[in-house]
Amino acid sequence: MTSTTSTEFLLLEIALPVPLRRCFDYLLPADVSVDELQPGVLIRVPFGRQELIGVLLRVKTETVQEPAKLRAALAIIDSHPALDSELLDLCLWAADYYQCAPGEALQTALPALLRQGEPAQLRGEPVFRLTTEGKGLPEGALKRSPKQAALLAALQTRHQLNRADLDLLDIPRSIAKTLIDKGLVRIDEVTPVPAPLPAQLLGEQPLVLSDEQHNAFAQIDYHHFKTYLLDGATGSGKTEIYLQAIEQTLKQGKQALVLVPEIGLTPQTLERFQRRFNLPIVALHSGLNDRERLDAWLQARDGIARIIIGTRSALFTPLKEPGILIIDEEHDGSFKQQDGFRYSARDLAAVRAHRLGIPLILGSATPSLETLHNAIQGRYQYLRLKARAGKAKPPEIQLLDIRGEILHEGFAQASIDAIGDTLDKGNQVLVFLNRRGYAPTLECHDCGWLANCNHCDARMTVHQTPRHLHCHHCDHQRGIPKRCPSCNSSRIQPIGQGTERSEVVLQQLFPTQKVIRVDRDSTRNKNAMQKLLVDVHSGDPCILVGTQMLAKGHHFADVTLVVIIDADAGLFSTDFRGAERMGQLLLQVAGRAGREEKNGRVILQSHHTDHPLVQTLVQQGYHALADLILHERQITQLPPYRHLALLRAESKQAIAAVDFLQVARQMAEQLQAPQPFFSYLGPLPAMMEKRGDRFRYQLQINSAHRKPLQQLLSQLALQLEASPLAKRVRWSIDVDPQEMG
Repeated sequence: MTSTTSTEFLLLEIALPVPLRRCFDYLLPADVSVDELQPGVLIRVPFGRQELIGVLLRVKTETVQEPAKLRAALAIIDSHPALDSELLDLCLWAADYYQCAPGEALQTALPALLRQGEPAQLRGEPVFRLTTEGKGLPEGALKRSPKQAALLAALQTRHQLNRADLDLLDIPRSIAKTLIDKGLVRIDEVTPVPAPLPAQLLGEQPLVLSDEQHNAFAQIDYHHFKTYLLDGATGSGKTEIYLQAIEQTLKQGKQALVLVPEIGLTPQTLERFQRRFNLPIVALHSGLNDRERLDAWLQARDGIARIIIGTRSALFTPLKEPGILIIDEEHDGSFKQQDGFRYSARDLAAVRAHRLGIPLILGSATPSLETLHNAIQGRYQYLRLKARAGKAKPPEIQLLDIRGEILHEGFAQASIDAIGDTLDKGNQVLVFLNRRGYAPTLECHDCGWLANCNHCDARMTVHQTPRHLHCHHCDHQRGIPKRCPSCNSSRIQPIGQGTERSEVVLQQLFPTQKVIRVDRDSTRNKNAMQKLLVDVHSGDPCILVGTQMLAKGHHFADVTLVVIIDADAGLFSTDFRGAERMGQLLLQVAGRAGREEKNGRVILQSHHTDHPLVQTLVQQGYHALADLILHERQITQLPPYRHLALLRAESKQAIAAVDFLQVARQMAEQLQAPQPFFSYLGPLPAMMEKRGDRFRYQLQINSAHRKPLQQLLSQLALQLEASPLAKRVRWSIDVDPQEMG
């Protein structure tokens, strides 16, 4: 249909939260002036039989639709744009690059309450303050109530606290209510407003930088865009460089956005930043409720919060005065969204920083090979810290060959002896095992039956608290059978080692010591991570046992021994990133040992101590391993030397997914014939072919250049959307995939 132009009516082009790669035209709502229609405002519209909240992209006068069939929008949610032009353009660019529907990309950038139709307006915030009577209390007046005394002391120091401050201090709100009832504390409602930079910006003095740190810090240019790789060994003082770079940014009246990979790291980072800076800092992560998240988002938008710390989606936080972007642990896979809008926060941060003309710092002790390659090629400024800060020394790494050893529930005797020796000296131990639950599966001793998931190509994990079998891929759960479902034998037993089982074993071996388990199950509740780590940070001897959650940036000053139970995971992975991830994970875990003046030691239990990758990692370090893998990637034409995209399809019938991808490949080859610089692989089954009762297949597209790949994907996506086969499968495009399964 040809375009229709009219000067008699205006049309609204709106992006809606639907998985269609297009926008939708609507007539103006009744009684709305054109002045209220700025790009980025939220609008309620009818869509089929439902109502949706969309984002206005532009006002126009032409459409390819029949004007008579157009419906009117229902209402403007708020005349102030929820997304400013900078974020709007970034999201639309990202939707185009990652081959996602524009409405879905824009929804990711909005807090949940805005997506539900609330206006983007700051509300008054309740704050706790001392009454006159509270200010006059003598020291030690509430010593019989430690929590009340802690709240009183905090208010005497900081004068006012909000609810987030209470959570951070681990003071229940019921304690505040008790002091209110006693007339010692009152609640005031305060509408936050941007405050001038305090005369005393720093709450504590910066540390003195080493020559190496100072050399890296001095190279940062705060007035122009540049990406810096801060490649520093664990404990080398990367965070101190972040803090001093942020100080320079704040002195210019600008804001800092810091991304961390895990919710568990956010409170730790927030606390360290709050000690350093006397100004508003907010956190943005999935552990907040919807109202808390919106409040923090709005405070960043209005320039009230000067430092914003968050996980992946915090990249889309609006900033009134953007000054610097920092991504800590940039190698971490959690910065890549794995469903829906499959963006990489790390890569998109470079795009945003470039558009804003501000510096981006990527920090890691084990940089991703893509980032390391960019630094080696000179696209990123390479800042290297080889030495640990202060008097700390790198931990001694010991390879422990466990072939032929009699293991005690997964532990070699040498490891048990080392744990006991470390505890006897008053130090702490970290035991790393990247498997949740009590055991990886259940087996019948008589017939060999294994507890497989009925819905996935996966084993069910045994859990003891509470007792059940759990598939960590589709979340299916069932009870632990008393007899074998296959042969009716009562001799069924857990096979292998999980964190729950290690916790039980360690408590039996060291009954007088505290054993603290840290994994997804033990940290599910709000603030659970902080509560678990209280004992660790007290410095008393204890054993930490956990998964990769413990590997990500935590600072344990008194951990002097790290025991890695299974160092071989990743050596034989079918994912080409397996060896890279193994090296990163092992060194990140090892880096938790000996971080201050105490010497650290790492024991790696392995059945493959002579494997070239293990030997290279232990003898020569991560960068030698990275060089080895980069050489292999160049030969095999894999990232970072080539660009990848995966077309994924899943269906309850395997043949439907295969047929769809075969048609997709035919379409793709008509658009771009296979060439030495452009190749196709598949359809092939995913590494886990069946998950959640769906069969999963994929088509890999490999290109030497980014532009032809993008051109192909854009055309292919539209053709596939129109294909009848697309209605029989779930399909998606993953650009720059991090997970090949």
